[in-house]
Amino acid sequence: MTQGGAVTGSTMQKRMLKAMMPSGMGERPARWQQQKSARTRLRLIEAAIDCLVEGGYAGLTTQAVAERTGVSRGAMHHHFPTRMELVAAVVEHVFYERMRLFLEDYLGEMARGAQGELVEVAAAAHWRSVQTREYAAYLEMAVAARSDAELNGFFEPVARRYDEVWTAEMIESFPQWRDQWETMKLASDFVTVAHMGLLLQRPVMGEARIAAIHALIARVLGGLYDT
Repeated sequence: MTQGGAVTGSTMQKRMLKAMMPSGMGERPARWQQQKSARTRLRLIEAAIDCLVEGGYAGLTTQAVAERTGVSRGAMHHHFPTRMELVAAVVEHVFYERMRLFLEDYLGEMARGAQGELVEVAAAAHWRSVQTREYAAYLEMAVAARSDAELNGFFEPVARRYDEVWTAEMIESFPQWRDQWETMKLASDFVTVAHMGLLLQRPVMGEARIAAIHALIARVLGGLYDT
């Protein structure tokens, strides 16, 4: 895919996902036992995400995850000896999945010839991406990290790396926007915080008000690029 001089979507996707690759994730293990271990580890991480979504950060414990997956205490300890090692793996996984799901959606829309400005297509894809369980888990950890120094020690560095990878790749992938980079970054930041707020307020505001704010976001983005 090329549009307006952008590099191919597959190249962009591979670079960004490689930069955010969680520890221990990469090439498929050669041996069956290693493959089994990798599948078990992923099951534990996904169960931890379910714990976060259903019970918040307080509900994320190694015992809860072991019970949810049916693994033995020894197996749980083998993969994640402590709660914070589990938390660290979940933080990396959630950020990776957030990026992967967004890119699949956004690049898929572009490949299908999506109409409108790239920034508007990206904003729509971003809104869809925050409807996922990974983003719900991200929100739970983001809120908890504000008052939990131990969690924040794992969460904040990965959050910063996510933002740095995103920023660097946007500059690399869309060189024709270099002169407007500050505007593009402002638009990206605006969409991110607006969508987080909308998601948190959704039960109170209702769909009609949410739709009106989406329309306002589109107008603001259009105004940024008209200046």
